Amino acid sequence: MNYLEYFRDIHTFIFDVDGVLTNSQVLIQENGDLLRSMNIKDGYAMKRAVQHNYRVCIITGGKSNGVIKRLQGLGITDIFPGVSDKIEVFNDYIRQNNIDPTGVLYMGDDLPDYPVMRRVGLPACPNDAVKEIIGISQYVSPIKGGEGCVRDVIEKVMLLHRRWVPEQHRLDV
Repeated sequence: MNYLEYFRDIHTFIFDVDGVLTNSQVLIQENGDLLRSMNIKDGYAMKRAVQHNYRVCIITGGKSNGVIKRLQGLGITDIFPGVSDKIEVFNDYIRQNNIDPTGVLYMGDDLPDYPVMRRVGLPACPNDAVKEIIGISQYVSPIKGGEGCVRDVIEKVMLLHRRWVPEQHRLDV
């Protein structure tokens, strides 16, 4: 099977933050605040996905107000910060929204993501994820966390659904 077939039935994206939307690095300020860097191309892709009625959800152990504000600014409303048990939040989310988990792409990078990744249709990770996560991923992005791996997966889904390139700019090959 062509690996792109894994992306064809995706209607929901769920992402971790640290190590997926960021590069796993934090800058620690003297007052104890943590600073993270997010990729602008990932943000653009998430915003386009929301605009085209894909579900975009964030489940993260982090609690950064700055990250939450950034994600809300992209139109993402399903944000679950400070989560220690991601599978419980995931199960509640799919049940409350009547989501078939086979149509979910979850991108994580470390062991807290493992239980959810075992439940979704397309477990994915950046190429710098830990070996246990790479081992269960059906798709390993060639891109590192925080450097565009989120755009990589969103773009693949939206290209397959013919929603990525605006209609007036689409090239039929």
